[in-house]
Amino acid sequence: MYLLMTMAALQTRNQELRFASPAAHKPRRVLNAGSGLKSIERLGTVFDRSEWDEIRIDLDPGVAPDVVGSMTDMRAHFNAQSFDAIWSSHSLEHLHGHEIPVALAEFRRILKVDGFALITCPDLETVMTLFLKHGPDHVIYQSPAGPITPLDMMFGHGRSIAAGHVHMAHNSGLTAARLTNLLRQAGFADAVVKRHEFDLWAVGLMPRTDRNVILRKMAAAGLDLSDATRRT
Repeated sequence: MYLLMTMAALQTRNQELRFASPAAHKPRRVLNAGSGLKSIERLGTVFDRSEWDEIRIDLDPGVAPDVVGSMTDMRAHFNAQSFDAIWSSHSLEHLHGHEIPVALAEFRRILKVDGFALITCPDLETVMTLFLKHGPDHVIYQSPAGPITPLDMMFGHGRSIAAGHVHMAHNSGLTAARLTNLLRQAGFADAVVKRHEFDLWAVGLMPRTDRNVILRKMAAAGLDLSDATRRT
């Protein structure tokens, strides 16, 4: 028993060093899946550029990704267990419903055994509530792209789509329960999902990932998932 506890403590310490001490290790690799024009700077504390090499994949060559391709099939681009993390920001909702499990399975395939996937997307429950309460055209908030309505949140930013950016259309939606179940079905060992304002925030953890280490990193970046729903 003492030996098992010691081994577990060493494993946790090793992961803390690997995810928190860039001087001792090579830069880790994070895949920005469905990157668009945005970068990982939104969560710079988690994916500090001095510690992480960002690889961007997107279907739209106009956003100048490192790899032009779909997150539903990355076998031609990335080997299994070749990334330490996945960052998916408002990309899953652009897939059709049947494609989301395929994409999550690809995330798991390319993650190392102690890696994690960090995902954010619209919270369909919140969007539907806003839609029914205020109507489809009520302005919920202002974004850099202009006013955002429940219609935009549900189906994609209308002005961008009208301007020819067809990849901005939403083809599916996720609730906390559905995303949790899909992560589990994709083979993630642990799934932590939280509803926050208009979005879902989720972490899919691989079998050897130390949950506490990763959640401490998230908290340091201003994302507290300690009270999130968990399924193991």
